[in-house]
Amino acid sequence: MKNTFIFPAILLILAGSVNLLAQNKLFTASDYLNRELYPKTITGISWRGDMDVFTYIDRNCLIQKSADNPEKADTILSLFTLNSKLKNLKQNELRQFPAVIWMDNNRFYFKDQNRIFLFDFAASTLVKANEFDSKGENIAIDENKLHVAYTVDNNLFVVINGETIQVTDEPNKAIVYGQIPSRNEFGIDAGLFWSPDGELLAFYKTDQSEVTDYPLVDIFNRIAKTSPIKYPMAGMKSQKIELGVFNPVLNEIVYLQTAGPENQYLTSVTWDPSGRYIFAGILNRDQDHFMMNKYESNTGKFVKTLFEEKNDRYVEPMHGLYFLETDPSKFIWQSRRDGWNHLYLYDTEGTMIKQVTRGEWEVIKLLNIDPQGNSVFYESTRESPIEEHLYLTELKSGKTERMTSGEGTHSIIAAKSMHYFIDVFSSTQMARAYYLLNMKGTKLAVLKEDVNPYKDYKTGEMSIFTIKADDGLTDLYCRLIKPVDFDPSKKYPALIYVYGGPHSQLINNSWTGGAGFFLNYMAQQGYVVFTLDNHGSSNRGFEFESIIHRQLGDKEIADQMAGVRYIKSLDYVDAGRIGLNGWSYGGFMTISLMLRNPGVFKVACAGGPVIDWKWYEVMYGERYMDTPMKNPEGYKRASLLNYVGNLNGKLLIIHGTNDNTVVWQNSLSFLDECIKQGKQVDYFVYPGAEHNMAGKARVHLYEKMSGYFNDYLK
Repeated sequence: MKNTFIFPAILLILAGSVNLLAQNKLFTASDYLNRELYPKTITGISWRGDMDVFTYIDRNCLIQKSADNPEKADTILSLFTLNSKLKNLKQNELRQFPAVIWMDNNRFYFKDQNRIFLFDFAASTLVKANEFDSKGENIAIDENKLHVAYTVDNNLFVVINGETIQVTDEPNKAIVYGQIPSRNEFGIDAGLFWSPDGELLAFYKTDQSEVTDYPLVDIFNRIAKTSPIKYPMAGMKSQKIELGVFNPVLNEIVYLQTAGPENQYLTSVTWDPSGRYIFAGILNRDQDHFMMNKYESNTGKFVKTLFEEKNDRYVEPMHGLYFLETDPSKFIWQSRRDGWNHLYLYDTEGTMIKQVTRGEWEVIKLLNIDPQGNSVFYESTRESPIEEHLYLTELKSGKTERMTSGEGTHSIIAAKSMHYFIDVFSSTQMARAYYLLNMKGTKLAVLKEDVNPYKDYKTGEMSIFTIKADDGLTDLYCRLIKPVDFDPSKKYPALIYVYGGPHSQLINNSWTGGAGFFLNYMAQQGYVVFTLDNHGSSNRGFEFESIIHRQLGDKEIADQMAGVRYIKSLDYVDAGRIGLNGWSYGGFMTISLMLRNPGVFKVACAGGPVIDWKWYEVMYGERYMDTPMKNPEGYKRASLLNYVGNLNGKLLIIHGTNDNTVVWQNSLSFLDECIKQGKQVDYFVYPGAEHNMAGKARVHLYEKMSGYFNDYLK
């Protein structure tokens, strides 16, 4: 296979090429906690109501700038003044200025623990607007009237004007209210939804009575205690979901009439602007048939199905409806029905008016529609799969304009007027920058630039390029970091970092190319560090992602081995010293690569690995693999237990003992099979840890992994 490479000038980076004379330091694992090595931010930056004015926090003060005169900064409120007003209210004072949420041009609110305060600039007043139980979780604040909904254990509560209402009193702990169902799948990131006027509350009711208890263990007691979770595994009994609506005035609950099988999914929950209707998506358990339904909010009555989507592999709704302020009878829907995530204009009767965007690229984020209702603004990969830019498309003509310049990743904070934008920019040459743009994309001001937080450190040369997949047609994006003090006459060990699963893109045109701290640390340790985004990963369209359906591991391994052939072709790589590292899906890929290509890899370190997909949860597992009953051969082929006999080399597996994402049973079962087959494997656990490690445990993890590679690969 002949590899083809693309080296745009901006992507071939001598990482840390600025101030070379000052670059003589190397990272330690503990530098992971050194905030000076992370790109600088502007804290709490946001637009003030519908004004073309933005605020941010600096030195414990709320600072304001106008888009018309961004050079002038006004301090509009200090922590001292805020604390004085809190003291007058006999409330605890703050140690630092809080994050604020603007409700309109003059009022913002902030939350301090279980208290909500409202500040009014027009009257120069601060009031305690609400307070809720300190044990409350899953907090949802109505940004209209500052009502609060929350959960305690499995029950639901609301606080309205200081009065607490217990909405549910469910003794069965397996039935939970107001919590996120479906383990955060399908874009679900909340379990509580206030109506636009704050008068009604929609909430999930999740019945997990038939879901098996999975026995996690709390070891931090004299006698260890079980701390079971509900974990529905692929092909097993799953949760039953309903969507309720609570009316505080009537103290009544109605449930939407979501007819269908017990184990279907409810997603994309959206209130219409009037509050009279709720829209909810119904996705069957097979996840190949989706219906967007309309319901009456006061009765729960089914009104109609607006549209349906079907796919032989899967349908994955990730967003709610976005209503046009100028015409609440119309909304934007995001869908990958044509193979790419695009925007579609509908009316509330279910008529598709038009497809707004189209092309072989993905809409990443829908921002807003201008106040006149003429144009939609969004971020997308139209220029490149590894870049994100701001675009506008006129709803009538379809005319599209790119509004950001500079190759890289642009994340946009838009003023409500859509006349001005704050562009949070990153590229391989700029760690992070904040630019003020007008609606023509002209840069009006530089609010902050942090070119290179690594400027005092030695870092390896980094490049981003493509190679061809085995089909000879598909470009696969790669990133390579050379060791510091690189000598082309030497032979270096190579470390391949892999993830490889859906909803992840490891390589993009952002700071360090998306590599982050650890991989640069390993390049300093003397490794050629290589990463490839295989089929199955994000931002390359539905076909590129979903080709892995029912056969996890196969296509991904083929792509990764194309990358292995490439790095083996490099004169400065020692083909006998290639290592692997990955976590979660990447742990599955790490062990898959090592066992299904015996003798190729000398050392591997896999964290939180899926060993057999029958032990993974229903929503994700069945989307990509179907059930073990429907796809027995796929499950058998993907199970790493069937390849233990091929183990040839050093393998370290790391797992958190309380991992509630990839349960501990996965790697323990792998150990058991290694014992049965007389295969030696190294193993390390983090007691009480869940799916990942943070803080000092993360530093320890980096020391553990780097030490293992230094001992056996270097």
